[in-house]
Amino acid sequence: MATSEGTVAQAVLGKLDGDGQLDPAASFRRRGGRLANVLLVDGRTLAALDFAALTAAFVCAVISTHDRGAALALAAFPLLGVLAMAARGAYALRLRLTVLDSVSLAAGSISVAAMGSLALGLLLHPGDPGAALVFRAWLFSIAFLGIVRALFSVWQQRLRMAGMAARRTVIVGAGQVGVRVGRRLQQSPAYGLEPIGYIDDAPPPADEVGHRPAPILGSPADLPRIVDEHQVEHIMVAFSREPDEELLPVLRRCAAEGIGVSLVPRLFDLINNRLAYEPVGGLPVATLRTTNPLGWTFTLKHAIDRVVAVVLIVILAPLLAFIALLVKQTPGPVLFRQRRIGRDSRTFDVLKFRTMTEEPPRSTFVPVNGQAPGGVEGVDRRTRVGRWLRRTSLDELPQLFNVARGDMSLVGPRPERPEYVEMFEAGLARYAERHRVRAGITGLSQVQGLRGQCPIADRVELDNYYIENWSPGLDLKILFMTLIAVVKPAE
Repeated sequence: MATSEGTVAQAVLGKLDGDGQLDPAASFRRRGGRLANVLLVDGRTLAALDFAALTAAFVCAVISTHDRGAALALAAFPLLGVLAMAARGAYALRLRLTVLDSVSLAAGSISVAAMGSLALGLLLHPGDPGAALVFRAWLFSIAFLGIVRALFSVWQQRLRMAGMAARRTVIVGAGQVGVRVGRRLQQSPAYGLEPIGYIDDAPPPADEVGHRPAPILGSPADLPRIVDEHQVEHIMVAFSREPDEELLPVLRRCAAEGIGVSLVPRLFDLINNRLAYEPVGGLPVATLRTTNPLGWTFTLKHAIDRVVAVVLIVILAPLLAFIALLVKQTPGPVLFRQRRIGRDSRTFDVLKFRTMTEEPPRSTFVPVNGQAPGGVEGVDRRTRVGRWLRRTSLDELPQLFNVARGDMSLVGPRPERPEYVEMFEAGLARYAERHRVRAGITGLSQVQGLRGQCPIADRVELDNYYIENWSPGLDLKILFMTLIAVVKPAE
């Protein structure tokens, strides 16, 4: 593909400012972004770090044991570990960077490598396969890889948030779904994709789909030229009116030249991580496996929630009593009760430690259009203790009693007040679906930063994603992320 000299210079050196001059800050970010992409996107840097960590783990295992008979035969353990992780896609480009996912993927791969090393030891040294050595190497590997991958994921996240590793992305389809994708990418630089424009031969009017975060660059037939001129590194297909037989050859050509391609599937609202891929001849067929909130798995989840809540109440009793004494020093009751809507649209009183004075609000709070209520609504009436409780989220602890009574779960969508539920159900698609499960003390939207006054559509999207993709592992991940989030300001 040919690229004009001016376009190459502009892409490499930076962006033009309002006066047509090169923006030094953009130039620095672009140079840093190119370097970061070379180091991060292809996965070779992480593979090299993994190999070094596994080699160090194997050396530590050899040093720490006298059973070295099969050490030479098991020296392939680091290579087997990297190959196992590569086979499971550990070095592929990922839009979402999570430390827990990265570490769990590495742990599973290392277990496979350990079994392979043990099998190799049995083949070459039947009398002394080096089981103790493999076990020690496995333990050291879990520790070393956990540290390496946690640091690497944090580093990647920081580079993406700073715009240093953003891949220039065009979105095929400028309709509602395409606009929605563009806004998500623009609002969340942690995905590592920078939307620079849309591809659509008949884009709907802006008043029908809302503000697009990037301009229309051309039609799908112009995609090769646009890729050249704008140094495109990733293509996101989000519903286009272009016939598939015309779009597919262009996408195949771009993918063959190393450009990333992502697809938003049709009927995406029905898709979850239980989707089963079953080819019928040469035709790929996806079988849906939906979540059943009335099934035995959720019944078990709710039973475990109630047991854990009772145990936590006993363990945290001294802390609960201490906070109650602090709140009691200010005029008013210790607990604050507020009517909320839970599972199957049933009402209940959510419990919190009181954080505000008892004086009535001076004005009626009305949330901004499209925003959820929460946080400081109107005039700030928080007490000194209340500010600390909200900042640390300790005011939520009495909701353990709601969980013990069966009104709530530990993890689930946050419950909302009846007046807002009625308003959101009337104007927001799929809002009512969050009431299929019990409300939670914490949830996926909260640990993703959607706390207090935030876009309600984004919160609903994550709440429904949680329900459709629920698993015990997802609950544990959210609880772990909640423990990390409480050290950050809640408002």
